[in-house]
Amino acid sequence: MARTGPGSAAKRTLVWLGVVFALLALLLGGGSLWSTASWAPKLALDLEGGTQMILSPQVQGGGEEITPEQLDQAVEIIRQRVDGSGVAEAEISTQSGQNVIVALPGIPEPETRELIQASAQMEFRPVLFGGPGLAPAAETPTPEDQLPTPSAEPTDASDPNWITAELLQEFESTDCTSPEALQPAVEPAPADQPMIACEPDTQGKYILGPVEVRGTDIESADYGMARSAQGQTLNEWVVNIDFNDAGTETFRGVTERLFAIGSGDPRNQFAIVLDGVIVSAPTTNAVIPDGRPQISGSFTEESAAALAEQLKYGALPISFEIQSEQQISATLGADQLRLGLIAGVIGLVLVAVYSLFQYRMLGLVTIASLVVAGGLTYLAICILGWTENYRLSLAGVAGLIVAIGQTADSFIVYFERIRDELRDGRGLVSAVENGWRRAKRTVLASKAMNLLAAVVLYFVAVGNVRGFAFTLGLTAIADLVVVFLFTHPMMRLLAMTRFFGEGHRWSGLDPTRLGALPLYRGAGKVRHKPVERPAVELRGRNKAAGREAERRMTIAERRLAEQRKAAEEQKAEEQKTVGAQARGSKEGDNR
Repeated sequence: MARTGPGSAAKRTLVWLGVVFALLALLLGGGSLWSTASWAPKLALDLEGGTQMILSPQVQGGGEEITPEQLDQAVEIIRQRVDGSGVAEAEISTQSGQNVIVALPGIPEPETRELIQASAQMEFRPVLFGGPGLAPAAETPTPEDQLPTPSAEPTDASDPNWITAELLQEFESTDCTSPEALQPAVEPAPADQPMIACEPDTQGKYILGPVEVRGTDIESADYGMARSAQGQTLNEWVVNIDFNDAGTETFRGVTERLFAIGSGDPRNQFAIVLDGVIVSAPTTNAVIPDGRPQISGSFTEESAAALAEQLKYGALPISFEIQSEQQISATLGADQLRLGLIAGVIGLVLVAVYSLFQYRMLGLVTIASLVVAGGLTYLAICILGWTENYRLSLAGVAGLIVAIGQTADSFIVYFERIRDELRDGRGLVSAVENGWRRAKRTVLASKAMNLLAAVVLYFVAVGNVRGFAFTLGLTAIADLVVVFLFTHPMMRLLAMTRFFGEGHRWSGLDPTRLGALPLYRGAGKVRHKPVERPAVELRGRNKAAGREAERRMTIAERRLAEQRKAAEEQKAEEQKTVGAQARGSKEGDNR
């Protein structure tokens, strides 16, 4: 039976790495030919420039003036809409507490403009059909002869006669697991018609009836711990809503009808819809005559606070009018990008010089690994720019520069483990395998910490800092791919060459230069059992090797060496004493 050696496994791994590069290059090349992909990464607002729009808030129906709190919430809604449309690195802020400034990289699409200008639409609609777990579009379509046919005009918003054959077919073809289905609607569905909506938390989908209560009827919303009928605090988070007079009367009639339907029927639910996406779809457990419903469920404090904020501010009767629009130049521009790239090249050169100085020809593996990691990261950034509209900012460039040192750390850890094995008297092939087993745990732990820090920074921060965190996490993943699929297989192959395998003085793996005892005899030759020698003798043979060996000694080894040295000095003193006594006796005999 044929045996697979390290060399064959290493070659297969390198082939798989080549396949990954080829697939990424083909994907990007195909996108550049038949779509909008480009071989150059997209640049963010600070490097490319873009469009700045000054928005003037307009209150629907000529209502009262907008408060600063409402304006701040409107800015947050605009930010969520812009991020949901795929526009990265946008800058959104207020001006003098009156206007909103939106700066977008490039030229925004018409859909993005409409999203920015539209007011938030919060609605309460009754559920007609559906529920959690129905999101995948793989269910069997209903046969045509079994499609519903309305028998009469609907009498209320919960009437099943709202469901037509076309509406059910659209419902069955909707996939709520896709990101597109969860984006805010550019044009809201007509208030007097049914609609299909998705719930992100459960990936459920529903057919909803016409609007019965509008979000503008909500006076306030908050969250807290539930209380029993006796006033005792329960260990459950709930969200409390307070309707105005019109909303109270309407909602009382809705809950009477839904409660009469009974639990277990989807039509017992009502959906809270914000910009075409379901925020929550609770069931009706009682008639609520006072306009103060309470939403309970598996809430945490954070999720209850988030839902309360959406209910409180999600129905702001504010739309925006584009007061002015102008093209703006890059806030940093090509000079800063060039300087950032020069800094990256300088850092790369310094790492290469250090690697060659410290590891001789073995440093070429470090340089080649950095080049492979850079190519992999570049392709990933270009593909993400095409598919996810990711844009590279100067903060992202800084993340790439920082990643050069972090990537080199992985190779240094691996090489030092190999050199430690050589100092213990192993051959290079064995040292590579044992060093890899010891190094990969350290590399995985290090990159896990880098990824954790990048993820936390990405979700906590906003703006350009997220670009820095994203590139930092992306390069950490690329580093792991390169270490496992390139650096280790390459070391396996180099270990079987004469130059590295026999420990040439310029290979960086010469045992005598590493402070190892003369046990390494080359591939296929006999290695004898280690012989303990004092550090003094080793320094006499090779001062540099002796200093390296002393530097790497553990505390126990240093104590043992000191004890041996003390024993040798004591023995030498005893020998001197015995010699002196022998000479004295001999002189006495001569007399």
